[in-house]
Amino acid sequence: MRVAIIGKGKMGTLLEQTAQAKGMQVVGLFDITDKEKLLNQTVDLVIDFSHRDNLDWVIDYVQKTHAALVYGTTGLNDEDKEKLKATSKQNAVFYSANYSIGIAVLTKVIKEITPLLETDFDMEIIEKHHNQKKDAPSGTALQLLEAIDPQNAYTHQFGRVGMVGARQKEIGIHAVRGGTLAGEHSVLYLGQDEVLEFTHQATSRQIFVNGAIKAAMYVSGKKAGWYTMEDMMKG
Repeated sequence: MRVAIIGKGKMGTLLEQTAQAKGMQVVGLFDITDKEKLLNQTVDLVIDFSHRDNLDWVIDYVQKTHAALVYGTTGLNDEDKEKLKATSKQNAVFYSANYSIGIAVLTKVIKEITPLLETDFDMEIIEKHHNQKKDAPSGTALQLLEAIDPQNAYTHQFGRVGMVGARQKEIGIHAVRGGTLAGEHSVLYLGQDEVLEFTHQATSRQIFVNGAIKAAMYVSGKKAGWYTMEDMMKG
C-alpha cells in the first residue's frame, strides 16, 4: 500500500515510522508548502493529522486520485465536516476525533449508560491536554458530548464564571491546558451522594498512531463511504 502522510511534526514522524514497520510504502511527509510534490504522485491512501488549513487541498488531491483518506485533524467547524462527508460520496473516508481504541470503547459505553443515568445525575466533561494544544475543547470532548447528548436536549456550558446561579438542564465541558499531557478525558455523572466517573488517559501519542494505522488497513480497498472507529470495531 502506497501511503502519503500530511504533516511533518511529531505525529507525522510517528505515523511514518509505524506505517513502515507495518510494511506500508510511505512516499513522504507533506504539508501545504510542498503539496506540488504530492500532486505529481499517486497513492492508495492519505493519512492527515496535521491542521485544518490543509483540508481543502488534501480533499482536492484524494478526489482527483480516488485515494482513501484517514483523517484525524481536530478543530474542524461544521463546514469542514460537511466537506469531508461530501468527499465520502466518491472516496473511502475514515474520520475520528480520537483514534484511541480506549476512547472508542468509552464512547460506546457512554452512549449506552447515559439513558440509564441522566434523570438522576448531572453530567460534566473534563479534558486535559499539553500546553501546546491549539483547540479547546478537544475534538474528543465534543465526541463524548455528542455521545451523551445526541439530540442536543441539553444546554452545552463551555466553562463557568461569575454568578451562574443554580444548575439548569445543562452539560458542562471544561478544558485544562498544561505541561506535556498527551490527553485525558473524564465523563462525570454526579448524583445525590454518589459520583460515577469514567476516565481515559493517554500516556503517549503512539496510541493515536496505532489506531490510525489500524484504520488505514481497515479502510484500504473499501468502497466509497463514511467510516468510523465504531465501524472498525464491529469488523
